[in-house]
Amino acid sequence: MFDTDPNGGFDQARRAMVRDQLARRRIRDPNVLRVMGEVPRERFVPEALRDAAYEDRALPVGEDQTISQPYIVAYMTEKLEVRPGLHVLEVGTGTGYQAAVLARLGAQVDSVERIAVLHGAARRRLEALGLTNVRLHCGDGSLGWPPHAPYDRILVTAGAPDVPPALLDQLREGGRLILPVGRSDAQTLVCVEKHAGRTREIVLLACRFVKLVGREGWDPPAGSA
Repeated sequence: MFDTDPNGGFDQARRAMVRDQLARRRIRDPNVLRVMGEVPRERFVPEALRDAAYEDRALPVGEDQTISQPYIVAYMTEKLEVRPGLHVLEVGTGTGYQAAVLARLGAQVDSVERIAVLHGAARRRLEALGLTNVRLHCGDGSLGWPPHAPYDRILVTAGAPDVPPALLDQLREGGRLILPVGRSDAQTLVCVEKHAGRTREIVLLACRFVKLVGREGWDPPAGSA
């Protein structure tokens, strides 16, 4: 168990978030509810926004990026069906909050972030929490992370115009990929399952994420091949 609230003030907000935003909105997986009640979200938002850490909304975290609202984090995690020992790739580390949730569920997590300042800050947060089953990488997440492929599960926390072929290639047979797909200003969350070399897409819900920037996403960085 984390030393989540050494100065007091957040434990009650965390419990209320699990009860009111998650359980009452039909998040049912007891392990997801437990972990969302353990991970100290206040440590993953800018200090000036800590009092808003458990509000039912996304929050800005700098570099034109956001931390997703708690419900979306829980919903995507539940649909991913994480079990202890699974190898999970997260695309878009951000502040490291989603990676912490996946790690606390017992997964071996590889997480890729393209923005160096966010990557460095996330590393410090996760190390401070003693999460040793997360490996962070800085690079183009739209290309996945081939050195550690294949993955049992892949979770993308930014919207892509289409499902990146590189991620499908790195998804293990029988694996599951959750990501937002669509326009840059509005997407649909989809679940992609891989069986016998073929994929099946299941539409989940409408959503809006920041853009997945990269070679197989939006707006490849200048000078990329």
